[in-house]
Amino acid sequence: MKLIKTISLTLATASLCLFGFPAQAQQQAASLDELLRLVEQARLTETQEQQAREREFQQNAAQRQAMLQQMQQRREQQEAISVQLEAAYNENEIIKAQRFETLQQRKGDLTELFGTINGVVNDTRATFDQSLISAQYPGREAFLTELAGIMSDDSLLPTIEQLERLWFFLQQEMVESSRVTRFNADVAQPDGTQSNQEVVRIGSYNIVSNGAYLSYDATTKRLSVLPRQPTSPNDYTATARAIQSATGGFTRVGIDPTGPSGGTYLAALISSPDFRTRYWDQGGQIGQIIIYIGVIAMAIGIIRLFILSIVSAKVQSQLKNPNQPRTNNPLGRVLMVYEKDKNMDIETLELKLGEAILAETPKLESWQTLLKITSTVSPLLGLLGTVTGMITVFQAITLFGTGDPKIMAGGISGALVTTVLGIVVAVPTILMYTIVKSRSDRVIHIMEEQATGIIARRAEAGK
Repeated sequence: MKLIKTISLTLATASLCLFGFPAQAQQQAASLDELLRLVEQARLTETQEQQAREREFQQNAAQRQAMLQQMQQRREQQEAISVQLEAAYNENEIIKAQRFETLQQRKGDLTELFGTINGVVNDTRATFDQSLISAQYPGREAFLTELAGIMSDDSLLPTIEQLERLWFFLQQEMVESSRVTRFNADVAQPDGTQSNQEVVRIGSYNIVSNGAYLSYDATTKRLSVLPRQPTSPNDYTATARAIQSATGGFTRVGIDPTGPSGGTYLAALISSPDFRTRYWDQGGQIGQIIIYIGVIAMAIGIIRLFILSIVSAKVQSQLKNPNQPRTNNPLGRVLMVYEKDKNMDIETLELKLGEAILAETPKLESWQTLLKITSTVSPLLGLLGTVTGMITVFQAITLFGTGDPKIMAGGISGALVTTVLGIVVAVPTILMYTIVKSRSDRVIHIMEEQATGIIARRAEAGK
């Protein structure tokens, strides 16, 4: 009996392991009968769950079967539509070929004419896009763009009205290019503000307003005052004001006929750097140092030349009265030494006069060494600036390549500016040094000549 209970308990435990423990079976069974009851309940629960799952699966299978049928129906519908569209496409191709043939027949000998018109439209659109006349008559480019699209389409032909309008625009451009007219337009100022003001268009060459030349931006279709106005002895801005205030007759004004949008020569003229930009900004720090040194050297040279001119005049005046020495000039002070020590022997008197001349020489030759050094150092500083500038240019070429020759030319031009400044400073400084030294040497020569004459006379009198 005990063996039977053990076997039954083992089977019940195995059943619970296979089917799982329900919520009621998770509690401890008090006896073997209680354990059998719990196993039976677990089997019933598992059976109900499996039945529920089977019903759910059958329902999902039915839904998916219905969806499959719907998709098959839609596929059949789309295939039918595709067949219809393909048939319509083939019919349209046939109709297109027939109409194209009809178009070619109607064109006949005009095919070459329409090709010429197409070229004229494209050229005219490019011209109008850059023309100053478009600033007064906007909207022409939009029409030409539309007409160019029609001419480039083999299935379209321009109308008579469109061709007449093209002819009108060509006549308008030709007539307006010979007129000087006034009209109001929005003008952008250099500070960014914009105002509506009267402008004067001089043919298709330039537009001026309030004495200033304007530029026309073909991209934005706007007029703007040039940041820099052309300057020359002819005073172009004054002639621009004159033509705006003129009421008739002939008025002298400067124009640039080299370009369709204001002139390329005018653009190059106003974009060329002035003296400050070229030599002060492009020269950099080394160029500025050379300029400072040159100004200081020339100022010193002028001051010394002025002083030596006064000293030379006083020395010449003293030469006329050698017996009346004065202390306001070097020669007079040397002669006073002679008057003071004229009773000494010749050797001592010669030494005294030589000492007096040596005492006057540094005053006469002061600042000359600085002028000489400046004339020597300035070209070397210019060469230093050129070398550093060329190093910068080659570094830029290493980073960005040689795609833009303007950048290379601008960098090399800026590098050579310091050499020009060095030479410009060195040449007048050398001339100034030569002039100043000749003046001082002349005064020293006069003193030595007078002292030698005095010694010679004493020696002759002693004999």
